[in-house]
Amino acid sequence: MLSNLPFSKKLLSQPKNPKWIVFCDFDETYYSHRMTEEQREDVERLEAFVAEKSEAGQLMMGWVTGSSLDSVTSKMEKGRFSQFPHFIASNLGTEIVYTSKEHFGEPDVEWAKRLDQQGFSEEKIDAILQTIREKGMTLRPQTQLGSSRYKRNFYYQEQDERTDLHHLSFIQTLAKERGVAVNINKCNPLAGDPEDCYDIDFLPIGTGKDEIVRFMLSRYDLPEDRGFAFGDSGNDLRMLQSVTHGYLVQNATAEAKRHHHQICHHGYAKGIYETLKTVMYKHEEAHS
Repeated sequence: MLSNLPFSKKLLSQPKNPKWIVFCDFDETYYSHRMTEEQREDVERLEAFVAEKSEAGQLMMGWVTGSSLDSVTSKMEKGRFSQFPHFIASNLGTEIVYTSKEHFGEPDVEWAKRLDQQGFSEEKIDAILQTIREKGMTLRPQTQLGSSRYKRNFYYQEQDERTDLHHLSFIQTLAKERGVAVNINKCNPLAGDPEDCYDIDFLPIGTGKDEIVRFMLSRYDLPEDRGFAFGDSGNDLRMLQSVTHGYLVQNATAEAKRHHHQICHHGYAKGIYETLKTVMYKHEEAHS
């Protein structure tokens, strides 16, 4: 169940058989940390579009984020958002809750069971960290994203290209040997991260943003070409590549744009709204 809940927010009905599912990264994709009044109006327009298509049973939307639920709801208040999405996959997709009128904040039992079977534990991560320290490397714990049973976040401070390549490769190999997934990406300062660092996220195997996409599409029996995904950084690329309609918003990092070339014409909510409207309209025209 969500905590610190702003109950004034609108809750959308869950479509039983949606034709489309939209997966959105939250920080610096849907939510701008430097939100202007114009961007706020763009959010309102996107919210109205999602509500309209949701009521028609056509579309469901979810946020897939590295942040905790508490962090997300706090930013919703700051950004003056008026409605929740249909689901929130928080803590890098290691938790899923549904936000319908009927069962608000209901966790996905099947997803939780899947994670429990992976043997992820603090003890296992602590053993990995000890080995990393013995190799002379330092990982600094992250605190701004909130704690999670299935996620441990750290920062790695950049040194030089050769050293970084060696260190990050060692971390990847070590995690694989210990039966743990690791997500490594350049930090995005606009999202509150420090400069010149990498995100190091330890997760259960079989989780992450791309796995959320596959799980949800399977749950609603939809193919990849009925999925949209939007992101702004390298952390989102695998999610974007898991659907046909995977887009970076225009304000995405330069690193992400080097590796993914399907890009919205606009940033943030405006880019999401215009892309959804255009692609869905073209599909309706083609099948009318």
